[in-house]
Amino acid sequence: MLKNVFIHRSYLNEHKKFHLPSNERLEFLGDSVLSLITSVYLFRKYKSLEEGDYTEIKSSIVKTESLADAANNLCLNDYFLLSHGEQKGGGHDNKNILADCFEALIGAIFLDQSFEKAFVFVVNFLFKDTLDYIVDNKLYLSSKSKLQEVIQGKYKMTPVYRVLKETGPEHKRIFEIGVYFKDKKLGVGTAPSKKEAEEIAAKNAFENLKSI
Repeated sequence: MLKNVFIHRSYLNEHKKFHLPSNERLEFLGDSVLSLITSVYLFRKYKSLEEGDYTEIKSSIVKTESLADAANNLCLNDYFLLSHGEQKGGGHDNKNILADCFEALIGAIFLDQSFEKAFVFVVNFLFKDTLDYIVDNKLYLSSKSKLQEVIQGKYKMTPVYRVLKETGPEHKRIFEIGVYFKDKKLGVGTAPSKKEAEEIAAKNAFENLKSI
């Protein structure tokens, strides 16, 4: 089971008779187990937070960069089985491959041992010294949440987002969205989805907060 954690699908393209499959199924399982572990941990430890806070915190810790860092710290890439092409392309340092491997390892621990063992592993090697820092400093808040918190705290009002322009075909729309406060445009964002465009607009708005 453990060896299975490190087998990238590219390796099997060059070793078609290899006796083990890729780590993709374990990664799929590990992703689900990690989601549950994170939810349980947050529910137990941060009892005063709202549901929206839980979601934001979860997104900030269970992301490719965080998982890749954890995998690097454990030197998981020393054991990768990759194709020659993937190795030459820097596969051992590829954040997606690292993150997938970390999730596959969680899946393997869950199957071989127990949910409790997987829980302890994640707390020790992903959450430790990181999650508390994120929560204490509110680093989990999106730019949109931060902007609303600042404006609502000072003016008891919320910013308004307006679609300024839509371009491109139906299946590939591009949205330009502005964020306003008291009819003053604070920032503009452009992205393939309204949510992304709003986030970019909010991020840009911080530069103009002094003018309101």
